[in-house]
Amino acid sequence: MTGKDSADIWHIQTIVPRFAIPAFEAALQDHCDAVLEFEVEDDDRDDALWRLDGYAEGEPDRSGVAASMALAAAVAGVPEPAFEIAREAQRNWLAENLQAFPPIQAGRYFIHGSHYEDAPPVGSIPLLVDAATAFGSGEHQSTYGCLLALDTLAKRRRFRNVLDMGCGTGILGIAAVKTWACPLTAVDIDAEAVRVTDINARRNAVERLVTSFAGNGFAHRDVPRNGPYDLIFANILARPLVRMAKDVAATLAPGGKVILAGLLRRQEPMVLNAYRLQGLVLEKRYALDPWATLVLTR
Repeated sequence: MTGKDSADIWHIQTIVPRFAIPAFEAALQDHCDAVLEFEVEDDDRDDALWRLDGYAEGEPDRSGVAASMALAAAVAGVPEPAFEIAREAQRNWLAENLQAFPPIQAGRYFIHGSHYEDAPPVGSIPLLVDAATAFGSGEHQSTYGCLLALDTLAKRRRFRNVLDMGCGTGILGIAAVKTWACPLTAVDIDAEAVRVTDINARRNAVERLVTSFAGNGFAHRDVPRNGPYDLIFANILARPLVRMAKDVAATLAPGGKVILAGLLRRQEPMVLNAYRLQGLVLEKRYALDPWATLVLTR
């Protein structure tokens, strides 16, 4: 991402159901420098329609976008949506939109972009994260819910070894590191997300405590090697959360906590059942309709 004023800006647009936003947002992020979401139907239903707008410097590969969209549709369990790719007039679009994103306060955590120039609120933990090529800027309910959960846990205890599975921008793990100065293992199947996590770790001056790598979840040998973990984040999607329940339990330290997000409230029973079978119990639920964040413990 260069941010040059003279760069060609290309626009990818699609319309998807609300519950499928995370899957398609992740798909567009493979091809875009920024992705925004807008409500099409003023409706609280899970299947209400939302518009996703992705912006990229340089023309996206149409076949690559189509493949990513097909994969996202399969993950979300919906038909493949139509999408449009068009060239925009030359402008520094990303810089303009960064200015449009206000800071976010989630408990003690104050998330802001690089364009924010004021001092953070007294007593807050600032997190410098620009919404760009990986998921997790604090704006989405799933990320916001994880930060609220972390804020509550931080009032009662400290954590000494943290895993952020599906790290995206790294915002959740970095928040934990800035709270306790503890080691963090950050993993994502997307190498671009790992690159963004490394950038954000440096921007937040915690890079010496962060170990990040691209890998297929718990199958990467360094995930169990760096454990056990007393705090695990997994902000992904409901079905992948179910599939990794056994691995999460295997790498969780006794008395450890798990923060799960990326699931809809109607998907809670499916996810909870998978983790209860592994001996974990629900400690707290954060409902941010239509999404849910779950805190589990052994």
